[in-house]
Order: sequence, then C-alpha cells, then structure tokens
Amino acid sequence: MSNTYNDIMSQRNEIMKKSVGIDYDKYEFDGIGFDYEMMMNDHDFDLELIIKIQTENMVGNTPLIELKNLTKYARKFADKGKGARIFLKDEAANLSGSFKARRAALSVYQAKKLGYKGVIAATSGNYGAAVAALAAKVGLECIIVQEAFDSKNLSQPEILEKARKCESFGAEVVQLSVGPELFYQFLILLKDTGYFNASLYSPYGIKGIETLGLEIAEEMLKKEGKYPEAVVVTNAGGGNLTGTARGLKNAGATDTKIIAASVDLSGLHMASDSDFNKKSFTTGHTGFGIPFTTFPDRSDVPRSAGRPLRYMDEYVTVNQGSVFFMTESLATLEGMERGPAGNTSLAAAFSLAQEMNEDEIIVVQETEYTGAGKHIQPQLSFAKKNGIEILFGNPFDEIPGKNIILPSSAKLLKHKYLDMTKLRKSYLKRYCNIDLSNKDILFLEEELNIDKQNIIELMMEVKND
Repeated sequence: MSNTYNDIMSQRNEIMKKSVGIDYDKYEFDGIGFDYEMMMNDHDFDLELIIKIQTENMVGNTPLIELKNLTKYARKFADKGKGARIFLKDEAANLSGSFKARRAALSVYQAKKLGYKGVIAATSGNYGAAVAALAAKVGLECIIVQEAFDSKNLSQPEILEKARKCESFGAEVVQLSVGPELFYQFLILLKDTGYFNASLYSPYGIKGIETLGLEIAEEMLKKEGKYPEAVVVTNAGGGNLTGTARGLKNAGATDTKIIAASVDLSGLHMASDSDFNKKSFTTGHTGFGIPFTTFPDRSDVPRSAGRPLRYMDEYVTVNQGSVFFMTESLATLEGMERGPAGNTSLAAAFSLAQEMNEDEIIVVQETEYTGAGKHIQPQLSFAKKNGIEILFGNPFDEIPGKNIILPSSAKLLKHKYLDMTKLRKSYLKRYCNIDLSNKDILFLEEELNIDKQNIIELMMEVKND
C-alpha cells in the first residue's frame, strides 16, 4: 500500500501492534471494554526486574525532600492549624532529568530484548530525551517526532530546548507543524523503519512509573511513620498519574488521596495553528489533560495503559502565571531551579496545603530538569512577542491566549476544582447510543471508579443533555 494519508490511517492498528510487540486483541471483551489488569500484567516484568533495570540505568531512588521554606510560606496565608507539610520527589535526579526516564527504561529494555534496531517516540520532548538517553546506553537508534512549530515557523523556547536535549543524546528529531500530520508521519516512520514504538501509553511505560509511587510510599513511611495524606500529580496524558497511583496502592497507601493538577488553558485548542503558540506550556495542561482523561484511547496504541479516571480522587487547575510564580519561589526559597511541568503540581500543592491540617503531608511527586528554553524569561518574552499581555494581579482573571497573570501576592495563588461528574459524563457521551451489557457496566465501574447505580444515573443525564 502507498503512504497516502488514507492508506496509512487504514493500517494504523496493524502498524501500532507490530511496533509495540503486543497483541491488544487478546484483551478485548465483547462490547466496549477490555481486560485492563490482564494487559498490565501480561509481560515478563516483575517489580524486582523493573527496579533492577532502572537502577542499572541511573533511574529511580530519587530524593524525597521536605520543602520547609515553602511550607512556612504557605502557612502565612492559611487559617490557624492549617498548612500541610509539603514534600517534593526530585525526579530531576534521574538520567535525562525527569520521571520519564522510569518509563523509557522499560520500553528501551523491551525493544532491545525483542530485537528491534531502534526506537521511535512521539513527544513534546522530556520523554524524547529519556528515550534517547536510554537508547544511547544500549546502542539502539532513536527517532523523536515532535510537534514543534506553527505555520509561521515559530516555535516556543521550551520546545526548542527539549529538541536540543534529545539531539544531545544522539537522537534524530523530526519536527513538524501543529495538526494531524504528527500522528500520520509517526505511523509512516514506524512502518518504514520497523522500529519499536516506545509509546508513553504502553504497559511498559506505565509499569515503569509504578516505582515512583512505591518509593514515595516507602520513603514516607520510613521518614514519618505514615503514608502521605495526598499526592499531587501533574496531569497531561494520564500515564504519570496512573503509574504513580498504582505504585502507591500496591505499596499499601490505599487511603492516600490522588490529586491531578493541570495548567488551565481552557479556550485554546491544541490542534489549532493560531492557538498553538498562545500557550506557554507544552505539557501538563488542560488541552491534553481533559481529552486524555475523558477519552484515554486517543493515544498511539490501541488501548492506553494510562487511565486516570480509575485513580484520581480530585482534579484541580492553576493558571499559567501561578506556575511561573512558583517556579521562581522554589528557586529563591529552596535553592532548587526546576522546569515548569513539575511546578504545575507544586503550585497546586502550595494552595491545597492551606486547606489541610498542619500535621498532614502533601507530596509533589516529580520535578524536571530545566534549561535555557525552559526558564521563565524566554517563555514570557516569547509570549509578549505573540501579543500576550504579562500582568500582575489576580490569577483568576487570566484569559488563556490573551494574558498571563502572575499573582501580585502569594495569597492570591489558588487552585480551582474541576467537576468530576462532568468529566465522567464526558467519558460516557460516546456510549449514549449503545445498549450497555452487564459486562460493559462492570468495565465502566472500574474505568470511572463509581458504582453501577451512578453509571446508570449519569448515562440517563447524558442522554437527556
């Protein structure tokens, strides 16, 4: 067959299955569901092997640090007796500088084991750097496909920084304009090279992050004699939250609240050429977080292993200006200069801590490396060149694509709660014209983490909307 758009899209499932070494058909049920746990456990990776692979590749066992100065700062704005202790898992200590190395270690290991000559990943960059670094260690070729610029050939400093990082490890970076060509070109490369699809959303990718949740649980138990009351996870495609939550639960931290956090980019469309460079964050925002939460199988594998609604207890957002504010606060108060993705959940945790008791603990589960393009000034300068106003004031007045409002006082830095019911209803919309079987309902109970009666009630509401 040719490489025309229609021909490639007609082959997408075949290409994806061949490139990841998994027969997804074996997990499918009759109806809408599939056996998620069977898919997650149908491989040769046990916990001991995962830890061994990661340790040998300078991944994992990262520091868990109490942010005493930021905790003290948050308590200035909390009611008496409030202000939870804030801890941070410093994932920038991993090879390549982010938690993504945990998932890349297993994907690259599997590619080498199965005899692939190279690996390919579609990513904005942090995961690409991780795949490239791990591929370099084992002698595999690496191609990173990156959505990088708009029709004016403009690209954000953060995206260019991530491309530089990937290339520094020897990867070939294929940069594309915003739009459907990313997935199309990705499929062509998989088909033509026969390389392994180091997908963010394969079971390997998610199992690799489970050690992060495990380490948080075990280290906190050792340090404080208890599990944390809450863990905040920057949410985009859902894999970070899924893997961390599974690791926490498997370690025994079943009562720890799992809170998703994203930058609020409501009103901007991630596939829009005109909107692409009106945002100042390439990941960890609602443009990815909401769609992947409500429809996880929009990813580059037939069934995504990242399924956040199974695990999240709450979902909060913060504005762009608050993340920039918290990035600088972390540097000036704690001496830790880190990139923006992890600081999204840190900004949320700073606000959430003020609602919690002072004897409670909230953990921010990751940081990322920083570099020239990830710093505040180049990002804000790029925004100004694109007509975005940079202001100080109330973050709740920020309009994505129009302005970026940094808090004029940390007292104004607040999170917003997303309606979990609306998220679940959005998930259910694509099934509103289907007669669901009992097996379908059981699948949805697990997918949405609610009982049968709630499923039925929400389906009725969806049909009547």
